[in-house]
Amino acid sequence: MTERMTGAQALVRALEHVGVDTVFGIPGGAILPAYDPLYDSAKIRHVLVRHEQGAGHAAEGYAQATGKVGVCMATSGPGATNLVTAIADAYMDSVPIVAITGQVASPMIGTDAFQEADIVGITMPITKHNFLVTDPADIPRTIAEAFHVALTGRPGPVLVDIAKDALQATMTFSWPPTLQLPGYRPVTRPHSKQIREAAKLIVEARRPVLYVGGGVHKARASDELRRLAELTGIPVTTTLMARGTFPDSHPQHVGMPGMHGNVAAVASLQRSDLIVALGTRFDDRVTGQLSSFAPHAKIVHADIDPAEISKNRHADVPIVGDCREVIGDLIGAVEHEHAEGRTGDYTDWWTQLNGYKNTYALGYDDFGDDSTAPQFVLERLSELVGPEAIYVAGVGQHQMWASQFIRYERPGSFVNSGGAGTMGFAVPAAMGAKMGSPESTVWAIDGDGCFQMTNQELATCALEGVPIKIAVINNGNLGMVRQWQTLFYDKRYSNTDLQAVRRIPDFVKLAEAYGCVGLRCERPEDVDATIKKAMEINDVPVVVDFVVHQDAMVWPMVAAGTSNDDIKIARDMAPVWDAEE
Repeated sequence: MTERMTGAQALVRALEHVGVDTVFGIPGGAILPAYDPLYDSAKIRHVLVRHEQGAGHAAEGYAQATGKVGVCMATSGPGATNLVTAIADAYMDSVPIVAITGQVASPMIGTDAFQEADIVGITMPITKHNFLVTDPADIPRTIAEAFHVALTGRPGPVLVDIAKDALQATMTFSWPPTLQLPGYRPVTRPHSKQIREAAKLIVEARRPVLYVGGGVHKARASDELRRLAELTGIPVTTTLMARGTFPDSHPQHVGMPGMHGNVAAVASLQRSDLIVALGTRFDDRVTGQLSSFAPHAKIVHADIDPAEISKNRHADVPIVGDCREVIGDLIGAVEHEHAEGRTGDYTDWWTQLNGYKNTYALGYDDFGDDSTAPQFVLERLSELVGPEAIYVAGVGQHQMWASQFIRYERPGSFVNSGGAGTMGFAVPAAMGAKMGSPESTVWAIDGDGCFQMTNQELATCALEGVPIKIAVINNGNLGMVRQWQTLFYDKRYSNTDLQAVRRIPDFVKLAEAYGCVGLRCERPEDVDATIKKAMEINDVPVVVDFVVHQDAMVWPMVAAGTSNDDIKIARDMAPVWDAEE
């Protein structure tokens, strides 16, 4: 069935057909024609954010919570460029979003017209694909292609830039369109020979480890991962982007590796003779100094993106494919090895790793005064709120403490900005996550620096009825930068003190001004009661100002650019082990 309509009407109709129920955005001149038919849509809820960056992060949070494509919308020029940070964030963390932007009328493109910006050119390095649409007849097909590209293969952001005259002109709408994506054929099925070789290495190894990245969660492969782990008996590490994909409580989970990972997890990689890397990219925050990373390990590297294979570390067995299918096939191949009498013996390996776990359990400083340790706040939050909640972190010390001291038992329960490290992520992403999963309790874990970048979205939450809860870990500073200044810049605290003379702003009053409930906790003995009070409020957003000690640090730590062999568990202490251990 075909129907005559405007390009703007076709855009909204196409969004309805691909299953969009929520759009985060702000109207403006070039995109305004699309807002008129959006007003009449019974299927799509538009959420009027207070900043386009908030729209992008909300779309990310929605996508992370639902597994569907998140959608954000902005006008041309500054509206579109305000989306860039969120688009880059989604690109680094493989989050499927579609950003729809208005563009000046096609005859004016390239003339430096009012609010013109080449957003297609600007975002080309940070999108999986992008489109410039000048013909209204192309709108339905382009939307269908954008959603297909965003969600298939390695997920990621796609931008659709539509000229204003294409939105205003009429066209003949028909659905479904025929996709025109020559050359785009993501490989999902792994090569059986590579799978057999990987299984052979697993049973031959003496110190193997499963190095699990966010790609396993994106593939919805947590059940398969658990089956593989229990079948083989191999230690499992989960990266920052994979927290919860394998339960923290599982006896085979040795923790999170990386710059601020725990000692046992870092050791499991550094001391291994076989790393089975699943849906991960050997990020520098995990490998440390690449030349000294896991010097005795063979590498099995499975990823759906062939560009990641051997990009940073040579793969002895490269496997291109969807992690769910890769792990499923690996289970079958390992079972065959076992049936033939070939099994791995990892007894000595587990003795070594359990020694690290027991000797170097996570801890934190007691400053001997009445101050509150931020780690204590997150420990109690984890205990009182529980593993069924969704925790969304900003970036900095609070993000690392949230990864260390909150227990994650299910996939998707920890959402954060990993690759880009975007301050200001937490509040809008938590809003998007809550709207995507309204039955879930959603806590944003934020720092006082991050919170002040995007807290205007509290207004959106209050007006739209999105009762998220926000724990502001308030140390009065840009905490992670201050930590580095303490360790590497002789305590020269250049421009990291956010409060200087007095507490500005007052987060409790700020919350109340935005129509939210504001609470403050300044003593450790009040932490539990404050969290319980926040949990009792479910009709409006809650902001809790947890005032914590300004000198609390994140440990363990591998300093940037140094070897994982140099991991330290406290300041002025020698590395945990010698490189030749």
